[in-house]
Amino acid sequence: MEIKQLYTGCLSEAAYFIASEGEAAIIDPLRDTDVYVQMAAERGVKIKYIFETHFHADFVSGHIDLSKKTGATIVYGPNTNASYKVYVAKDGEDFTIGKLKMTVLHTPGHTLESSCFLLHDEAGVPNCVFTGDTLFVGDVGRPDLFSGNLSKEELAGMMYDSLNAKIKPLDDSIIVYPGHGPGSSCGKNLGPETFSTMGAQRATNYALKDMSKDDFIKAVTTGLNAPPAYFPLNARINKEGYESMDEVYSKGMRALSVAQFKEKMKEDTWILDTRQSTVFTQGFVPGSFSIGLDGRFAEWAGSLLPLNQALILVTDAGKEKESITRLARVGIDNVQGYLDGGYEAWVAAGEQIDMIIDIEPDEFAMDLPHDDLLEVIDVRKPAEFEAGHVKGAVNVPLDSLKDPVNVAMISDEHNLYVHCAGGYRSVIAASILKHHGYHNLRNVLCGYGKIKEQKGVQLVLPDKVGA
Repeated sequence: MEIKQLYTGCLSEAAYFIASEGEAAIIDPLRDTDVYVQMAAERGVKIKYIFETHFHADFVSGHIDLSKKTGATIVYGPNTNASYKVYVAKDGEDFTIGKLKMTVLHTPGHTLESSCFLLHDEAGVPNCVFTGDTLFVGDVGRPDLFSGNLSKEELAGMMYDSLNAKIKPLDDSIIVYPGHGPGSSCGKNLGPETFSTMGAQRATNYALKDMSKDDFIKAVTTGLNAPPAYFPLNARINKEGYESMDEVYSKGMRALSVAQFKEKMKEDTWILDTRQSTVFTQGFVPGSFSIGLDGRFAEWAGSLLPLNQALILVTDAGKEKESITRLARVGIDNVQGYLDGGYEAWVAAGEQIDMIIDIEPDEFAMDLPHDDLLEVIDVRKPAEFEAGHVKGAVNVPLDSLKDPVNVAMISDEHNLYVHCAGGYRSVIAASILKHHGYHNLRNVLCGYGKIKEQKGVQLVLPDKVGA
């Protein structure tokens, strides 16, 4: 028996490869499926099943392409209604993978079709449970994403019943393999590990504590941040189907000369620069949006870019396909090509460039009391802002800048000092502001993490004001 977790950090997503006696199964695959096909080939096994724990909202699954490539059956749990061929399993139904047995546990709550998969070893002993977005390490799936007309309270009530009937009775020794790890927006506050045991979760996970249904509903529905805007769109894509990755690559992997790139710029096409954020500020093609591959790229791309928007890319050499792949993982398929030779080719052609001024936190601290036109734009999430911020700063969460109305509310008469927590999000925000015609910008390097250490910077902290 082989079980391998395939974890993708920028999406906080876990897919799984299971193999036994010449057969294999994949659980919740990403859209770029070559890795699963390659793993099966290296082991000389045939992918028999693709188990989907639910219709994912945070990424586009690779189940359809993988099924076409391998002939594997796509398996969902009860209450599944898809627009393509799937096998809808019954609650408690068993599937064999070599000498292993996989049992479907229907666990509605995160979504109506949400199901967990309990794997028995060669001796028939339950070994591990793949919980998808039903149970995480330290948390449970949020009940407010893609649930038809049901309220989050109704879904949370279903989650309570599912956990008590199907999950809590499992033995302490059973390994818990969830669909996501820390940083995922599919839960409220996931723990730092990407797997656990039932015993550990029973002892530490608030959602598995003994409590009434009413108390549980209150616990899981309180404190939910708004989900990223692309979540319902990805859930719909996973339910209705999508364009194959081969077609996405065929369209996107087009090397454009500087002249061709400029022609594309005249169309309704956006420029996305995926180079590292600290490199972007030093020089870029005017009008470009920066979302660097060095951060939570796919999540921010999905949150800020319209899914059907035509894009042309500026990337580091050799990063063109990776950029297209990671965009496609969240349903952004309309890449029209990339600048051949990258930013260096643009400069070599003598074309106009733009820049964003970076300043160190100590320089920011010196400017703060002396610039009457200075305005601090803090693009962190509201909860981060409330936990501590620069006195007088305006909180403009990065995802709110997707709406031009919110951008227009920022004064263009002030000197704007933009910061986030560590420096990644502030560059994205500054590029958006640049795109909309703001030029009096400063990007504060290293963000609030270093700003708060500077002498003379007044901070607003919970229940007190500190210097």
